[in-house]
Amino acid sequence: MPKVNINVPEHLEMQIAQLVEQGEFVSREEAIEELLSTGLRAFKTSGPMDEDDRFEDDGMMGHEDEYVF
Repeated sequence: MPKVNINVPEHLEMQIAQLVEQGEFVSREEAIEELLSTGLRAFKTSGPMDEDDRFEDDGMMGHEDEYVF
């Protein structure tokens, strides 16, 4: 598996350490790998839209802060 070096803000490092301490993950490495994977999956699902798709989001009428019910 390739190794990657990243710099993260201290508050994120503290949150990752807390998740490991709480037993959510076995190690810091596992936590980072899983959190990155989850983030990438979420981005692929809801990532940037094409220009043609920007008004076709469920319930949106072209305004970022307005939903139609």
